[in-house]
Amino acid sequence: MVMKYIPYLFLVILPVLVSAQQSTNDTLEIITAARYNYKVIDSANTFVSLAGRVQVKQGNTLFFADSAVLNRQLNTLEAFGNVHINDADSIHTYSQYLKYLGKEKKAYLNKKVKLTDGKGVLTTDELEYDVKVKIGTYLKGGKVVTKKSTLTSLQGSYYGETKDVIFKRKVIMIDPDNKITGDTLQYNTDTEIATFNSPTIIFNIKEKRTIKTKSGFYDMRFKKAELYKRSIIDDSSSTFTADEMAFDDASGLGEFRGNAVYRSKDSAQGFDMIANNIRTNKISNSLIATQKPLLLIKQGIDTIYITADTLYSAKLSDFIKRRKVPLLRDTIPKFNTANQNTEDSTDKFFEAYYNVKIFSDSLQATGDSLFYSLKDSVFRLFKSPIVWAQENQITGDTIYLYLKNKKPERLYVFENSMAINRVDSSIYYNQLKGTTINAMFLEGKINHMRAKGNAENIYYGTDEAKKFIGVNKSSADIIDVVFDDGKAQKVVFLRNLDGVTYPMKQVDHNEIKLKNFKWLDAQRPKSKYDILAH
Repeated sequence: MVMKYIPYLFLVILPVLVSAQQSTNDTLEIITAARYNYKVIDSANTFVSLAGRVQVKQGNTLFFADSAVLNRQLNTLEAFGNVHINDADSIHTYSQYLKYLGKEKKAYLNKKVKLTDGKGVLTTDELEYDVKVKIGTYLKGGKVVTKKSTLTSLQGSYYGETKDVIFKRKVIMIDPDNKITGDTLQYNTDTEIATFNSPTIIFNIKEKRTIKTKSGFYDMRFKKAELYKRSIIDDSSSTFTADEMAFDDASGLGEFRGNAVYRSKDSAQGFDMIANNIRTNKISNSLIATQKPLLLIKQGIDTIYITADTLYSAKLSDFIKRRKVPLLRDTIPKFNTANQNTEDSTDKFFEAYYNVKIFSDSLQATGDSLFYSLKDSVFRLFKSPIVWAQENQITGDTIYLYLKNKKPERLYVFENSMAINRVDSSIYYNQLKGTTINAMFLEGKINHMRAKGNAENIYYGTDEAKKFIGVNKSSADIIDVVFDDGKAQKVVFLRNLDGVTYPMKQVDHNEIKLKNFKWLDAQRPKSKYDILAH
């Protein structure tokens, strides 16, 4: 009698319950089940047990399970086996167990939990899901898999409205190109944008490039990134550091802003570049630096410092295809083309234009513009350049400065060439003028100088006590000056010599100066800090 009575009572009461459930969207509503069981424990606990293809509804949210228990008074649902939550047909969550609080609209799932929004799949052992705000949280490890990426962390929160997942603690993200590790990472399954707000390392598997950042984002779909808070990019050939940086791996373009520092790793042909703005092109292997740029050409302890309004560097092999570069060492540049994946460290040139300044321990220079090739190690200075070496000042329309083993080897000046040598700390100056001037260096100091073409000379002679004995003014086709320790010691005249020697007290030393004499020591960079103040 009892077994027959209970189902009958259940069927009588059920329509009343269903009618009450339909009165509000917050009430859990039974849609269907293969078997029902209704049980009253007390006034505060009335249970409906459901089994077999269970479907329960709350508003736009559907619940499916093999079996379930519904508490009427508390408006809670406990479901077992093949649990499925269909949240407004946009988010689907699966597990083997569910406890759902209907008033708070919070679901607690465990055992083989899976959440998907159609873009990515989140799996974990335990998940708390808030249906009201569409936020899912796991605290005991989880994984999100998209078409291209796999992300794992110890903790995480999924935001259904925005499609964002915030990963925390031991975060690892892997896609075909990158491996990202950090303590916190935000990833949008729709836009495929990863956002960083804590120390993060991005390793590019394909290019073997490592990025260290504390803030920024990377668009995985379009391969674009913006990074902040002094990020670092480190690859096989160089290191880049800047307050802010943006790059596009698809186009190869990049921009680095705020005390940007580029460091070459080449030990033989290494250089550094510093500026407030550096733009790069990875395809052409070029970079352009503006806003107080500084180029450092490394050469042991005597680094060469170069500043200008703009610095530019690119591949010499590409440059000579477009423009002719004069051969200054009587050899044709040859580049390593046997292995296209191996970069020739000498296949690079630098251009500096407007307000060029150069400083090294052995020489200093200024000019309007500069061209320098690592292939021939020659500085080409244009438009009223000036070079200083010890007490020697050299000027002309154009100056070529040759380096050998990173030290000055030769100086070639043509058109309106003039060399001035201050004699000790006196007010007297040795002077040499010609159409061209060639100067040879020994251990970083001028050793020999030759002027050709209407050569003129002013030379102050001294005795063994280094006291002045007279001043000689001469002209010849060729004039050679021999130096010792950077100071003029002997003058030799070749062909058509014409000259006179004056006693020191019988000549106006200002009148005797050669035409266009200008001592420009005030323009000379006195230290590396001096050129930094440009």
